[in-house]
Amino acid sequence: MRLPRLYFRLLGAHLRSLLEYEGDFWIMMVGTALMQVVNIAFLSAVFSKVPAINGWSFWAVVAMFAMVAIAEGVGSLFFEGMWHIAWQINQGELDYMLVRPYPIVLQVSSMQIGVNGLSNIVTGGLMLGAALSHVDVDWSPARVLLGVVVILSAIVIKVAINLATNAAAFWMQSPSPLFAMAVHQAGDLARFPISVYPLALKAALGFALPFAFVSFFPVSFLLGHGRAWVGLLTPLIAAYSLVASGWIFSRGLRRYESAGN
Repeated sequence: MRLPRLYFRLLGAHLRSLLEYEGDFWIMMVGTALMQVVNIAFLSAVFSKVPAINGWSFWAVVAMFAMVAIAEGVGSLFFEGMWHIAWQINQGELDYMLVRPYPIVLQVSSMQIGVNGLSNIVTGGLMLGAALSHVDVDWSPARVLLGVVVILSAIVIKVAINLATNAAAFWMQSPSPLFAMAVHQAGDLARFPISVYPLALKAALGFALPFAFVSFFPVSFLLGHGRAWVGLLTPLIAAYSLVASGWIFSRGLRRYESAGN
């Protein structure tokens, strides 16, 4: 239990420093919540013109938006430091972490905390709850348990993708996470049913960068819509993504040469 205890103590220190500026904290929280309100307004405008998107109803798509919001919220709140890997590499600041008796990947992940993630988790949770309450699903204890496992696995996939794409900075050596940001933007496509996209894009979102397992396939399982059984593969994809991202980070760390000063 030592590692998680230290991890949350580091995050707590960053949170206390952020709360010194209460105005900034509440502006960030309200601004993030308003972004989700805008998303719902956008979807309402779309579905006021069409009854469904390729067979997917308004509330089904809301659930997909919610899954992305929750996954991004957890990534921001607990693993925001991943987005600063490029800067740490460029400035040679990983030197300090290499001599500390604590896993480097955990040190990197806990370097920052994104308070906007809390707002995303809350608003995403409310959206998901509202979506599930408007669909006809026969909830049994086993289905609820599997649903929780699938949702947690979807979050792990998003965090693993963030780590893998930010670890590309070991090869690119730029002070900005440009590659990771580009992949993150591409992940926004998973807010909508991937069945509306061409085959090449389906393959990219389903296998190359499994964003579809962050939203589309988990929601398919939760709602029992489409190929719901594919959603049960989400834990396996999560395990694969976690192992792959850890391998990429460790390989990149071997290339680290400090800043040379």
